[in-house]
Order: sequence, then C-alpha cells, then structure tokens
Amino acid sequence: MRRLHHFIFGLFFGLTVGFAQAGALDAISSGDASAGVKEALAKGADYAVASLGKSGGFLGNDKVKIRLPGYLDKADSALRMFGMGKQADQLVETMNRAAENAVAEAKPILTESIKKMSIKDAKDILTGGDDSVTQYFKRTSTEQLTAKFMPIVKNETKKLSLADQYNKFAGKAASAGLVDKQNADVDSYVTQKAMDGLFLMIAEEEKKLRANPMGAGSELLGKVFGALN
Repeated sequence: MRRLHHFIFGLFFGLTVGFAQAGALDAISSGDASAGVKEALAKGADYAVASLGKSGGFLGNDKVKIRLPGYLDKADSALRMFGMGKQADQLVETMNRAAENAVAEAKPILTESIKKMSIKDAKDILTGGDDSVTQYFKRTSTEQLTAKFMPIVKNETKKLSLADQYNKFAGKAASAGLVDKQNADVDSYVTQKAMDGLFLMIAEEEKKLRANPMGAGSELLGKVFGALN
C-alpha cells in the first residue's frame, strides 16, 4: 500500500512539474523562445569552434584528442620498441592538426543551420532533453560538415607519406577484424573524429547552459532556459 502511495505521489508530482514547466514556457512569446534558442545554438557553436579550431585544440585536449584507432593504438608500444615511435607521433600530430584546421572552418555551416531553424525546431529543442541543441546540429549539419572537412583533412594528411602507410596497414587490420572498417581510411577517420569533437564541445556548453541559465550572461537565455527549471 505504501509503494502504491509513493507511486501515485510521484506521478502527481511529475505531472505537476510538467504542467508548471509548460505554463512557464507558455508565458514566453514564440519570438523570444525562438530568439533564445538561436542564441543558445550560436553560443554552443562559438564555444566549440573557438575551443577546437586552434593550434592544440584537439591535441592538447584529452577529451577529443585523436588517437590511432583500435588495434593500431594498442600496437603503439610495439611500434616504439621497433623504433617507429617518431612516425606514430607524427601521424597522431598530423591527424589532430588536420581536425583543428577543419573545425576552424565549421562556423559558417553552423551559422546557416541556425538561420534555418523553424519555430517547431525551437520548441523541440526547448522541450527535447538535455542534448537537443547538440542533436539539432547533428541532424542539420553533419552532411555539410563532412563535405567541408574532408578536403581540409586530405590536404593536411597528404603532406605526410605516413598517411598512405596508415591506410595500407589499417586496411589489412580491418580485414582481420582488428580495426573497424570505417576507420581503415585515415581521412574518413579524422573527419569523423573532428565532428565528434565538435559536437562534444557543443554538448558541454549546452549542459552548462541548462544547468545554470541565469549564469549564461544573457537576459534572454536566462528567461527562456530558466523557464525549464
């Protein structure tokens, strides 16, 4: 009986909070809601590009640093034993530099994605969960980012003949099931990792905003996202 009482209380409390949140959101005009979400999107994009699109942005950040994939990373110590540590370090540095150069060019694509946001998109972002800003960018810009990043990455990796060696070695490792097939090409691997890092940093900024909207330094963001708390 006590469990049933707790269940009913929890259900009632959840509905009450939900209705209160909905009421708070209803009090905000669609114009303010849309503008607030666009500002949040821009804030996340600015933070991610500024953090990663610079020298050391990837290489100096363990959260996003691009390492050799799967089996190749595990074989790193063996490479060093055979005097190939320098080559491995050069490849890792080149991969991360390529990602930094690519992300530095992401801003126009993310900005265009923000411009295309509809009122429905804004509503979905506000009520869609803690990572809905990040998911919106993934949904609307992944294809364009891939097309933009790939040639930038290729331009960087072609400077290092080790990239060809990577592809040959990783291709064999993929055939043996030691490396995921999508990681067998260095340019595809780095392009995907660059986008993963970009979206991770956007997610970090979104998490901070949702946890403390009043501390975002914007009256509009505080008003719109504060209504969710």
